[in-house]
Amino acid sequence: MSRLTSAVAWIVVLGSGWAAILNAQDFQKTYQLSPGGVIKIGNISGDIRVAAYDGAGVVVTATKVGSDRDRISIEDASMEDRIEIKVRYPQGGTGDASVEFEVKVPRSTKYNFEKLYSVSGSISVSGVAAQMRAETVSGNVDVLDVSGVVSASTVSGNITVEIRKVDGGDMRFRSVSGNVNVKAPPNLDADVEMSTISGGLKTDFPIEVTEPRYGPGRSAKGRIGSGARNLHIRSVSGRVSLLKL
Repeated sequence: MSRLTSAVAWIVVLGSGWAAILNAQDFQKTYQLSPGGVIKIGNISGDIRVAAYDGAGVVVTATKVGSDRDRISIEDASMEDRIEIKVRYPQGGTGDASVEFEVKVPRSTKYNFEKLYSVSGSISVSGVAAQMRAETVSGNVDVLDVSGVVSASTVSGNITVEIRKVDGGDMRFRSVSGNVNVKAPPNLDADVEMSTISGGLKTDFPIEVTEPRYGPGRSAKGRIGSGARNLHIRSVSGRVSLLKL
């Protein structure tokens, strides 16, 4: 290979590398958010992933994907003690474009996730302390190894929740077409209501399960402890469960 050919090859490789770096940095910002500060992220097409890390600031990274990626914009309306980010598409449709969000939060700090929302995409959260509401239309919601109070809903998808410590108010989990599986601490304190129209129901907490003699549907209802909060778990077409973590 000639020196000229080698030089051209290196330029192509370097150019591809820089392009990858630039594509990975469509949006990246670190916020110094006080404990209890608000986080709100709205997406149209694409996943939202939140995880704890051993750092001091809240780091939000967004990557635009697809041939129409340059037609969409990421808007930051954040202010003091509030992170608010959303995706804006051009009028007339989304085209071939989506956004993947990665959010890293300090492991030991509790925040108020006012809303994590995606129309077409999944939401996953792990290892955080939070008050949280997560919603998607078409996608799964996975909230694992968290403490605080959580609510989640999806139209078409499954919900999986594992709460190591419940600290807060009411919690509601709902799917129209999908399974809803919740694991909670053995010392859960709540008034519980569970129901499914077309699917199984399972719990190892001391609440009463009922099933009609004729027709579909199963439900469970009961008080655990003093009933300090309401816990509702529902699916129209899917299994529901409430198990001890």
